[in-house]
Amino acid sequence: MTLNSCAACGKADVSLKACSSCKLVKYCNVKCQRAHRSKHKQDCKKRADELFDKKLFAEPPLREDCPICMIMLPCDEADAVYMSCCGKTICLGCRFCLTAQRCPFCNAAAPTSEKDWTNRVLKRIIEEHNDPMAMYILGGLYSVGSYGNPMDLSKAAEMYRRGSELGCAAAHNGLGRSYTFGIGVELNEKKAVDHYHIAAMMGLENARYNLGCCEVQSGNMHRAMRHFMMAAKRGHDLSLDNVKRGFRSGSVTKDEFEKTLRRHQASHNETKNEQRDRGKAIYNSIP
Repeated sequence: MTLNSCAACGKADVSLKACSSCKLVKYCNVKCQRAHRSKHKQDCKKRADELFDKKLFAEPPLREDCPICMIMLPCDEADAVYMSCCGKTICLGCRFCLTAQRCPFCNAAAPTSEKDWTNRVLKRIIEEHNDPMAMYILGGLYSVGSYGNPMDLSKAAEMYRRGSELGCAAAHNGLGRSYTFGIGVELNEKKAVDHYHIAAMMGLENARYNLGCCEVQSGNMHRAMRHFMMAAKRGHDLSLDNVKRGFRSGSVTKDEFEKTLRRHQASHNETKNEQRDRGKAIYNSIP
């Protein structure tokens, strides 16, 4: 059988379509594909898994830069600030070094209260841009009941779902957590992993860390450490802690450990400056 003939009937003088999962074989019609399924299923799954892993463990895109200082945003989302007026995300250093009480992008005045800030987030969802990051943030507010919003886990999951459908990596990760722990939705590990996969391939280190934790729970230490090392190399501290544990247990080689440490430090150096240190100190001092 050749790639230019139907894997089921052997015909070569017809229009052929490749198996959508593995691309290894071709069929002349759906009937031939179904007839060949029992013979092809195992090889198909193996190849499809290989193709997916190639995408999953490929180098993800870099994080965006802060639009003010033009330095890459930190790995930890707590070290960045979402501007509810215009939807920009800036680093803490730039946020607390702004002397004017107006947004440098849209010139809006600073919010006067938590309710005002929440209303601006709602406005970006309902009245203006259908902003997926605003949906993620509102989901976070519902999940803990803050900024004047009642705790509503179902609404939180719904906001994450809407944000994920619009391509927000953080929303995919938030929805993955909801499915992992059954928060606001029915517990579903497969759906959780699916959303973590999407967010990790979009470059979200927290999702990559969550994937590593899922692999640990499944007993797949080699895959878990691959995820942890990838996230740690991009500055994720919790992932580095797990890489250290993996090194002590023998799941990570000395060479892999040393390379991860160097890349982790380099990643921190790329996103660190004195202004951001001051901004973080001011933020941590707020009661």
